[in-house]
Amino acid sequence: MEVNLIFKIAAVGILVTILGQVLKHSGREEHAFLISLAGLIIVMSWILPYIFELFESMQTFFAL
Repeated sequence: MEVNLIFKIAAVGILVTILGQVLKHSGREEHAFLISLAGLIIVMSWILPYIFELFESMQTFFAL
């Protein structure tokens, strides 16, 4: 896993947290939820290839 990926995930987390707090305090809880969901989808799209690679290596390791 690359270090840049960790920094990107941290940046998205910080951005989502700040935007979520601003939206919640302005009374737009629905938009804050959508921002959180969008951040989760973005991060999952970055992580899924690594998870898939992990499962493939575990499958070859155990010869299943």
